[in-house]
Amino acid sequence: MLWVILLLFSGILLYFSLSYRTRSKREPPLDKGSIPWLGHALEFGKDAAKFLTRMKLKHGDIFTVRVAGRYVTILLDPNSYDSVLQNTTYLDFSRYAQVLMDRIFNLRLPNHKPDTEKTIMKRYFQGESLSNLNQIMQNHLRTLLTLEMAGQNRPDWKCDGLFGFCYSLLFRAGYLTLFGGEQNRNCTDAANVYKEYQKFDGLLIKLARTTLNSGQLWELLAQAGLRKNSSSWIQSYRQHLQEEGADEETQRKAMLLQLWATQGNVGPCAFWLLAFLLTHTEAMRAVKREFESVTVPSTAMLDPKQHTPVFDSALEETLRLTAAPFITREVLQNTTLYMADGREYDVRRGDRVCLFPFISPQMDPDIHHEPEKFKYDRFLKADGSVKRDFFKGGRRLKYYTMPWGAGTNACVGKPFAIQSIRQFVFLVLFHLDMKLCDPEAQVPEVDASRYGFGMVQPNTELLIQYKFRESANF
Repeated sequence: MLWVILLLFSGILLYFSLSYRTRSKREPPLDKGSIPWLGHALEFGKDAAKFLTRMKLKHGDIFTVRVAGRYVTILLDPNSYDSVLQNTTYLDFSRYAQVLMDRIFNLRLPNHKPDTEKTIMKRYFQGESLSNLNQIMQNHLRTLLTLEMAGQNRPDWKCDGLFGFCYSLLFRAGYLTLFGGEQNRNCTDAANVYKEYQKFDGLLIKLARTTLNSGQLWELLAQAGLRKNSSSWIQSYRQHLQEEGADEETQRKAMLLQLWATQGNVGPCAFWLLAFLLTHTEAMRAVKREFESVTVPSTAMLDPKQHTPVFDSALEETLRLTAAPFITREVLQNTTLYMADGREYDVRRGDRVCLFPFISPQMDPDIHHEPEKFKYDRFLKADGSVKRDFFKGGRRLKYYTMPWGAGTNACVGKPFAIQSIRQFVFLVLFHLDMKLCDPEAQVPEVDASRYGFGMVQPNTELLIQYKFRESANF
């Protein structure tokens, strides 16, 4: 009987030790959840957007939740985001990034220097180097699209899933452009990498909090950056790893990290864009009409000197609806967050601060009218020029959509990614007749478990039919 009492007493002590934390009057509202230690981890992981929307309705645009033993302060006021993004002294990105690198990729870089890596990438993703990358990417896309239809009689329709179609073509073209690969008639090296990457990507979210063994992918990436046909960027990055003392295995793991970072979002983004265009005929007509006006005469090429505001708006709208990354910082020292309306909140050392722009600004009805609807011209003015003025609470917003991150950790590869998607959609619409297998089909729902990891993915395929046009045009 005594041991039962002691066990119950120990359990009560354990419960209170795991649950004990009180909110001071200068801190954000605290919601620990009902489960000791875990807190809201299960609900957070199942559907972060739904959970955080519920918490916002309950607590307002700033609050702290307990998630698997950690306390995370969520900020959902875009007018106040700079309070986090510009505080690089007490709020640090690199430590949290290192945690993810370790857990997902089993990667521990010696002398990790993220600023140096970013400098290397910037050198090759702008100016003439970017133009060269864009041209190489375009060539690979053309080749792979042709191979995709090889053996297919031109009048015959081919059935496929739109997500697999977009992801496969853009991934393989991007891999060949940046990482090189064995060049052969069927581009089998790129196909093998994509096949193994699909397995990795399918497990990514489930294993984001544990270590993932990707041995086969590591082997396939062993020569990335060592081949002559690897991009100058990946060659320089590999050389940087060698100079910093990374062994061969670590270098391969770092190649997988870069493969995920550069190829994990472009294909899904193209899928969502084409899915919206195929289910919104007015938008499809407007994009085709614009593409026709900026095509180099007697060619199947976009004029690089011409702007495409209609396409750009449709892409921005697609990203608004489907780009859902967390922007996370580790709190190095006790500090204060200064809200745009004058409120001040203290956050504690060892906690994390997280922005989730998908909820606000991107899906905020106070900023975007009918935010759940796809409106291809949302980012266009009446005269067809780009619209950049959006407001919340009477204040003009600096951040009205944030698919590429912001501040010091904004995506360096953004121009390359946008041009890759633009070229892909252009080539598909120029060369193919494409339609939904079911004319009444709608854009699929998202896989809610992928919120927080960049572009969301669909929970089901969208079936399409396509064939080469007898005469390529719009």
